[in-house]
Amino acid sequence: MSTRGDLFAGVTVAIVTPFKNGAVDWDALAQLVEWHVGQGTDALAPCGTTGESPTLDHDENERVVAFVCEKAAGRIKIMAGTGSNSTAEAIRMTKAAKRSGATGTLQVGPYYNKPTQEGYYRHFGAVAEACDLPQVIYNIPGRTGSNILPETIARLADKYPTVVAVKEATGSLDQASQVAALCDVAILSGDDSLTLPLMSIGGKGVVSVVGNIVPKDMMALVRAFAAGQHAEALAWHRKLFPLCRDMLSVATNPIPVKTALKLLGRGNGEMRLPMCPMDAAGEAKVRQTLVNYGLLA
Repeated sequence: MSTRGDLFAGVTVAIVTPFKNGAVDWDALAQLVEWHVGQGTDALAPCGTTGESPTLDHDENERVVAFVCEKAAGRIKIMAGTGSNSTAEAIRMTKAAKRSGATGTLQVGPYYNKPTQEGYYRHFGAVAEACDLPQVIYNIPGRTGSNILPETIARLADKYPTVVAVKEATGSLDQASQVAALCDVAILSGDDSLTLPLMSIGGKGVVSVVGNIVPKDMMALVRAFAAGQHAEALAWHRKLFPLCRDMLSVATNPIPVKTALKLLGRGNGEMRLPMCPMDAAGEAKVRQTLVNYGLLA
């Protein structure tokens, strides 16, 4: 079954938000965008989980999205994180992202308030009706507290052509398979380590954390599989797996990836509370992971 548009097929990197003395570091953010353009990254997702969106106020969220769009200048697609557990706020930020020139929007399931399936349907539907920006539904029950069921995603896809993809972060290949069976939205992995398994059941790519560090390697995996070079894709999966695992398991995302970027000389590692630096043992583990991958001596 073909999927609608495959707008974000490939590798979208959920970029970190650099901070300096508590404020967004705009110079560092500009350098990040430029680096990814140079790497050939398919798309960027500012203000997602990895971008510490919960501690960006709404004005900052809109400014970061606008800034990334401005610096990208059409050279790279932008999947703007504009989700909220308030439907009105999600609509406001999504409209702002469209004005800024974003390619599409990443809409996380409303967190904490745990809507019913009908509530999810009405929430994403209200965003779609208010703004025709292509919408990627982000299903991550471990963060939000409840699951957006495949039937609900299919209902949305059936009514709203702008619902183009689901970022699948349930960790369940059964759920992803059911989404694929019920509708034609593109399925994007929300877990780097599951990119290859998800592509094997019809997935089109990944919204990646590890792509902050090695976007070319993650793109090599995705493109190899898409080209039918399955042995090459499996080799990339096996190489990337320890890095993928540790970036999401040593501590809560984005603590490990910001630590890794600091160790690689590509950031200062600063986060906003309640995110805080990991202890020495955790940092040593991240360092060893980078050494094992060949990124540090």
